[in-house]
Amino acid sequence: MDIRNLEGSIVALITPFDSDGNVDFDALGRLVDFQLEAGTDALLPLGTTGESSTMTHEEDDAVVSFVVERVAGRVPIIAGSGSNCTQTMLEKSLSYQRLGVDGLLLITPYYNKSNEEGIYRHFATVLDAVDVPCILYNVPGRTGCSISVSNVERLAAHPNALGIKEASGSIVYASDIAHVIGPDFKMFSGNDDMVVPLMSLGASGVISVWANVQPALVREMTHAFLDGDLARARQIQLEGLPLVHALFSEVNPIPVKEACAQMGLCDANYRLPLVPMADGNREKLVSTMKEAGLVD
Repeated sequence: MDIRNLEGSIVALITPFDSDGNVDFDALGRLVDFQLEAGTDALLPLGTTGESSTMTHEEDDAVVSFVVERVAGRVPIIAGSGSNCTQTMLEKSLSYQRLGVDGLLLITPYYNKSNEEGIYRHFATVLDAVDVPCILYNVPGRTGCSISVSNVERLAAHPNALGIKEASGSIVYASDIAHVIGPDFKMFSGNDDMVVPLMSLGASGVISVWANVQPALVREMTHAFLDGDLARARQIQLEGLPLVHALFSEVNPIPVKEACAQMGLCDANYRLPLVPMADGNREKLVSTMKEAGLVD
């Protein structure tokens, strides 16, 4: 499926685990079906929200294969294949491509960090090797490094670079790279609390944690903006902020997985170093979910 014109809401899908710590494929199927029924524009398994950093390569392949089969071409699948080891990211990218994904999400080399040329070559190595479009992932709060404006400019010219997931939380940075946005290179907000502001700078939508629990509403927000209904987009963004803040009251994906559990979509099981929410934060999350009409 050609995703060059992808826009709207892309859910950063959680990975459910059972009580023994194994991937819960029954729950994963429910999560996928929930997204498809809500009209989500694309699914992104194995991102930060998918806890991929705690999973084996075999588990990664199994999740991608399952999601591709379950979706059956109804919407695009973009798999998170990132690693701080460029060779590992390359191998995972080629594997997911063989499994039938429509695109890839590539993260900066966390921990290693590297210099300007190293970060450029980290991405270019994969872009040169694959046949599917790739989204660069800038999230310095997680990785300790950022994709510089000059590297965004260089990488945006690559034919396999679809765009960038911008999750720095900085309007200044988003503004500085906005000049490269166009028909051949897109920006997607990586922060649920600033989707509309980034779309005002030219972003095509969001790669969203929030969409795990309110997929139809997040899609409505992005498409309202794209259709020119700025008032409705702004209303959804502002009214959704209490829930968004609750979903990030602890490190992602702890709260969003708890929220999905409260909705009966999966169990709130994690892999260390992630652990269940603190009781006080859980109570606040549930209260906010009640106000949003997500639970009784």
